[in-house]
Amino acid sequence: MAADAGVGRYALAGLVSDGTLQRPMRGVYYGSHHADSLDLRVACLRLVLPAGFVVTDRSAGWLWGVPMILAPGDHRTPPRVSAYGAPGNRMRNSLTDSGERRLEDRDVQTVGGLPVTTPLRTACDLGRLLHRDQAVGALDALLRHGRFDLGELLVEVSRFKRYRGVVQLRQLAPIADAGAQSPQESILRLRWYDCGLPPPECQVEVPAPGGGSYFVDVGLPDLKFGAEYDGAEFHDEDTRPHDDSRRSWLTSRQGWSLVVVRAANIHGREQDVHARLRHGHQAALARYPR
Repeated sequence: MAADAGVGRYALAGLVSDGTLQRPMRGVYYGSHHADSLDLRVACLRLVLPAGFVVTDRSAGWLWGVPMILAPGDHRTPPRVSAYGAPGNRMRNSLTDSGERRLEDRDVQTVGGLPVTTPLRTACDLGRLLHRDQAVGALDALLRHGRFDLGELLVEVSRFKRYRGVVQLRQLAPIADAGAQSPQESILRLRWYDCGLPPPECQVEVPAPGGGSYFVDVGLPDLKFGAEYDGAEFHDEDTRPHDDSRRSWLTSRQGWSLVVVRAANIHGREQDVHARLRHGHQAALARYPR
């Protein structure tokens, strides 16, 4: 369509670079003056979805309005659409990541005329097929979306016996939590469980000075021990004074022990979050013996 209008790929790249156009997926562009909406997402997917295929996985989550389900870096390099057909119906092109998948009628809904896996089926697929860090974030995000609850998720897991990745799904589904506010908070909570610490609460509410509340990302309110993730996007030099003031209140006035981590602490070979969580938990136990 752009080529027919005389706009080449280099011009398109320039329009994306200067913010005139948005590129939500490979081969699809729209004007930045359009507000994100279900209708817009449907229109984008309709341009690239092969006939007879179902929108699945991350693309399904995006269509349902769960943008945090996209892979790390997808905001910089638009992904291909995940679309699967019935056995024997496989198609690959530069715009779609396609294959075969066994889907029952109850696994698929129609949204704006497009067939898409339900939020519950999408959660089960992502929970078993993604790397465990991203899988737990996807489960949390879809659970927070509100189309199903934890009980329904746990019941649904049983039907995937002998499916690829089902062992991981069985491990992660019971700890899914709608309270997680970001994928990184989900990963932090996963590291917490990996340490063998007691099950934490998400977004623990603590009274703030002058009324209102502060919230600890992950914590044990009875022990007043918690952990928080400081991401570069929301915790920079401008917000640091507020973060420092809030944590000072929590630790000095409310008696909390907090472990604060960044990306390097929870990712990669040099991650030290496990040691920091265990040490912090032991220190909190010493302060509040049980």
